[in-house]
Amino acid sequence: MNRKAEGTKIDHPHHQGPVFAYCPRCGAGLSARRLRDHEPERLVCDACRFIFFQNPKVAACAIPRVDGKIVLLRRGIEPSYGKWVYPGGFADVGEQMEEAARRETREEVNLDVTITGLVGVYSYPGYPVVIIVYKAEGNGDRPSVGDETLEVGLFGPDEIPWDDLAFPSTVQALRDYFSRREDG
Repeated sequence: MNRKAEGTKIDHPHHQGPVFAYCPRCGAGLSARRLRDHEPERLVCDACRFIFFQNPKVAACAIPRVDGKIVLLRRGIEPSYGKWVYPGGFADVGEQMEEAARRETREEVNLDVTITGLVGVYSYPGYPVVIIVYKAEGNGDRPSVGDETLEVGLFGPDEIPWDDLAFPSTVQALRDYFSRREDG
């Protein structure tokens, strides 16, 4: 088990979420206030009392399988430039999560896939992204490098570059994927 990846601190500005200072309704300043004892602090407008709820972003991802191996890509963008990960990215407002995972897989590794199940949903304290990871099967094509990808590889369970994975969720989802495989 790779404890190093599990304890990796997520400190890239891209994953810390935006900082808001002004009310989107009236433009006055926002202040952090605890409205109820059992809830976190919320941003509240100093003038009109509008409550600005900060909700997480959602990333939809796929672990595609081609020729009995899984597809991983080496990231060509920050955060985690040069690290290995499965295809995925932020979902658009109103986009179905499975379609977002398929779209991201097409964009990053030029592969059309069929979603075959859910691997898991991952979230971490202080991290503003919820990661949804699906199992997928490639539809006949070979994966290739996309716009934000440096390299694409096919990996069996014993070939995963565990010490060179991009995020804690990458490690966790791959472990879950291999521990739950029904085909051995």
